[in-house]
Amino acid sequence: MRGYVIGHPVAHSLSPILHRAAYASLGLDHEFEAVDVTAERLPQWVQSRPSSFLGCAVTMPLKQVIIGVLDAVEPLAEAVGAVNTVVPSAGVLAGFNTDVHGIVQAVQHEQGHYETAVIVGGRATASSALAALGQLGAREIWTIARSFGGPGSITLAENRMGVSTRHVPWRNRRQALEVLARADVVISTVPRSVADEWADAPFQSGATVLDVVYEDWPTALATQAHARGARVVSGHEMLLHQAVQQVELMTGKSPDIRAMRQAMDAAMDHVGRNS
Repeated sequence: MRGYVIGHPVAHSLSPILHRAAYASLGLDHEFEAVDVTAERLPQWVQSRPSSFLGCAVTMPLKQVIIGVLDAVEPLAEAVGAVNTVVPSAGVLAGFNTDVHGIVQAVQHEQGHYETAVIVGGRATASSALAALGQLGAREIWTIARSFGGPGSITLAENRMGVSTRHVPWRNRRQALEVLARADVVISTVPRSVADEWADAPFQSGATVLDVVYEDWPTALATQAHARGARVVSGHEMLLHQAVQQVELMTGKSPDIRAMRQAMDAAMDHVGRNS
């Protein structure tokens, strides 16, 4: 059996390393590879998938567009408006969202619920963050973004979920900094070059800051948040936990998360030594 991660670009993905480590821990003779697939080529790629197709992880820019080529979509993924996992079952291709699980596992802590949360960004991952914060019991949620509407937006996800966040336009820097200063948890879902605009935010000591970026870590945002006493979580944690659920969906078995983490850390150490 063979699994894939698809997206464009996709060469940087750590999914093959995580999934291969998971299969090895389960004693499964499965393979997993990265395939560069554009939105235009997606329907053809799905139709021509091999009979040994185990399933696939889906990354940008395909998380929304893949919904249109699937036979079924789980309620959570439908509400979020993004699919990052596809699994075949009895001839039916079903879509799931494990990003929500990844975010929940990455940011949850022993103190229980978060009161005030801020999402930076307004697209697919931000929508997953919204669902995750709902599961974590956040009572007051703010979104800082350049745009809140349009296809794949957090506003559409809010409507589908029946919840709402308080929107702060990106250009309203003063209000955004005030909101970030009050937040118990901040989830940045934008690229590092964009997120770094908020590196000087007055984060609370003890707040949790998840930056979903995992390349070239730490980011300026993470560095400054840590300096202010925040609990900083990298995108590696989200990536690891969402991959665990992907493996469970594709194989029906629970992999050894420690083996997956070790493989991921070794890969990042290798990148660091050769960068």
